[in-house]
Amino acid sequence: MSNQRPWLSHYPDGVPEEIDINQYSSVVAVLDEAFERYRQRVAFTNFGKGLTYGEIDKLSAQFAGYLTGELKLSKGDRIAIMMPNVLQYPIALFGALRAGMIVVNTNPLYTARELKHQLIDSDAQAIVVLDNFAATLQQVVAETGVKHIITTGTGDLVGLKGAVINFVVKHVKKMIPPYQLPHAVRFEEALRRGASHPLPKPTVVHDDVAFLQYTGGTTGVAKGAMLTHGNMIANMLQAGAWFGSKIKPGEETIITALPLYHIFALTCNCFIFLRFGGRSVLITNPRDMPAFVKELKSIRFTAITGVNTLFNGLLNTPGFDEIDFSPLRMSFGGGMAVQRAVAERWEKLTGCALIEGYGMTESSPVATINPMVDGARFNGSIGLPIPSTSISIQDEDGKQLALGEVGEICIQGPQVMKGYWNQPGETAKVLSPDGWLRTGDIGRIDDSGFVYIVDRKKDMILVSGFNVYPNEIEDIVMKCPGVAEVAAIGIPDEHSGEVVKIFVVRKDPALTEEKLKEYCRENLTGYKRPKVIEFRDALPKSNVGKILRRELRDEKKAVAAH
Repeated sequence: MSNQRPWLSHYPDGVPEEIDINQYSSVVAVLDEAFERYRQRVAFTNFGKGLTYGEIDKLSAQFAGYLTGELKLSKGDRIAIMMPNVLQYPIALFGALRAGMIVVNTNPLYTARELKHQLIDSDAQAIVVLDNFAATLQQVVAETGVKHIITTGTGDLVGLKGAVINFVVKHVKKMIPPYQLPHAVRFEEALRRGASHPLPKPTVVHDDVAFLQYTGGTTGVAKGAMLTHGNMIANMLQAGAWFGSKIKPGEETIITALPLYHIFALTCNCFIFLRFGGRSVLITNPRDMPAFVKELKSIRFTAITGVNTLFNGLLNTPGFDEIDFSPLRMSFGGGMAVQRAVAERWEKLTGCALIEGYGMTESSPVATINPMVDGARFNGSIGLPIPSTSISIQDEDGKQLALGEVGEICIQGPQVMKGYWNQPGETAKVLSPDGWLRTGDIGRIDDSGFVYIVDRKKDMILVSGFNVYPNEIEDIVMKCPGVAEVAAIGIPDEHSGEVVKIFVVRKDPALTEEKLKEYCRENLTGYKRPKVIEFRDALPKSNVGKILRRELRDEKKAVAAH
């Protein structure tokens, strides 16, 4: 067994090989336990306003009462939530789950076209939307099956300060385009009405779907990954076991800057820390880095999650180096490759190692994490498979390759999705009959069981028959003084098929193309060196700050076509 799973002998002390998914009957059982155990503890804060576990229990019960008692929705119905990180989010989320409904997490930055696709595809009956994004909903709602709309303002639950926030958002910053949704109900009104109905108690089991998490929007039409109550419980327990004694129940404060509608923050920040009575500090607009840093100065936080671009952005924001990092014990990076230069700077400044993990929407999301041990350092790997998880490297035909060989990373475990919503054909492409999830990532496993991503299948650049992996190029270029951000793609070349092109955002305006090329000559072998360098003010990014190489490639194709 250990030959097939070499990682087990490198597990940190106290981490079990397997978890018992039957510890909880559903995600609702996890909520009930946390509400009871940590009643007086603050669960979520936003703009300085905190709500305790007891208050979240009461408010989410009212919301569940509204959904079932007033709207007459029932178990299995879909409800879309289209909000950034505000206090209304966990209340709507937990209320929907307690009513046995399926939550359709919806990116507030969606275009009308993307929103329409998701609402029609999921057949959502209801939606909770922040005022800022209601105009987008207005454009498409008549073409969807949505019957009930609940609207809310950023500051609605923040008390007196909230009225000021709402005024500024609407009249000063003019962030709310005018909209008309005549039958919409305000969130606070929904809570008031829901209070007169009993909390519904549907029977929910492991195989029931909890979330439709839409994914693949950057690779074509978005598909809804069906994440069940069992999937979510598994991932909470797996990651919880991995963190072990690092997490102190009732004592953690985690910075939640990644949006909760994204699977990384949803599982890691919301659910994993909720089970341990953590306080989640919701950052509504992390793109306003100066305001984000100002807020961090006022909080004694013990944990933070992010993607590489978020950590890099913080490191480059004035005032970040003045924060008291003494309570910080856990920094987690995922969602995209963490660059060594960023990880090393982060650890040097904060005194806390940046631990990289890996997963995808279809695995709820966590599949591997680096060991959480004292003296842990950034090592370039995505870690070891977590309890009850197997990773294999497979070839195109699904044959398992030996340790050290490069192929497609495949995941097996109780956190792997049930399939794509109403898409059996797409499900069959990624899920084998014996439960292996094909990730589309190319990697290898070393003799100790550590997994390394070499790159995305579709991002690979082929130069004169040599495979070039953008991650490697970007990692090297990031170390060049004066570089803030970089993305590498392949562009057609008549001699070698493809050559490497890089897009660079400068930190130092004095950085020239020649200096950068000289640096690459010193650090990269001939065929890997960028032949074309383009300086830009910004790079295209997804809603969680992942650099979109695909958009850069598509731009090039469009230019070539003309």
